[in-house]
Amino acid sequence: MSLSLFIGYEPREDEAYQVCVHSVKKRASIPVDIAPIKLLEMRQQKLYTRLYSKRNGQMFDLISDAPMSTEFAISRFLTPLLSKKLYPHNQWAIFCDCDFLWLDDIAKLAALADLKYAVMCVQHHHEPTETVKMDAQMQVRYARKNWSSLMMFNTGHPSNEVLTTELINKVPGRDLHRFCWLKDEEIGALPTAWNWLEGSSDPSIKPSIVHYTRGGPWFENMRNCAYAQEWLDEAEETKAAKA
Repeated sequence: MSLSLFIGYEPREDEAYQVCVHSVKKRASIPVDIAPIKLLEMRQQKLYTRLYSKRNGQMFDLISDAPMSTEFAISRFLTPLLSKKLYPHNQWAIFCDCDFLWLDDIAKLAALADLKYAVMCVQHHHEPTETVKMDAQMQVRYARKNWSSLMMFNTGHPSNEVLTTELINKVPGRDLHRFCWLKDEEIGALPTAWNWLEGSSDPSIKPSIVHYTRGGPWFENMRNCAYAQEWLDEAEETKAAKA
């Protein structure tokens, strides 16, 4: 089985992206096609046409009338379209945020894929108490918070045909994040370990993926967060591999 993995790219967090890629490749026992989702490229290809403004240094989506903490806040939903275009041989396409550290083999996640579902994700009950995250970006609350930070798309499922560029570019982001194009029974649940939220998920769970949703050790003020040393060690390996 081969997979597509699309990782949201945020220019402010290039190092986090590089470490995420390294952590996947280091542990993968199956072929994985990895590509970033870069907003400028999506705009150049006319795949992403949503209007936005900058307010107090933060991107603000005009359709949603809401702030976006990353450039890939909404472009992530292009994942199945991009996978079918770039890697048509792959049945499953995974999206993840760039602030992920993979601590387990992606093949184990692939083994959980169930063709009866259009999308599979960790179904968090996450209600953040903080009002800001990362580098002073506004924390936004919405239904199914963080479900879309890791998504396994069944690119052959007929319900995903509804997820067109037209839909992605015209509906509020909060509707996309709650999987508005799907019925509830078309969304499969993954174990929490595959999207373990630093600062929120049960600390007794051993994570297969750590998601530094509040901001990770690449920010000075997060150097003491859970699994900070693991990320810092991986960052050193990533630099050494590129030297």
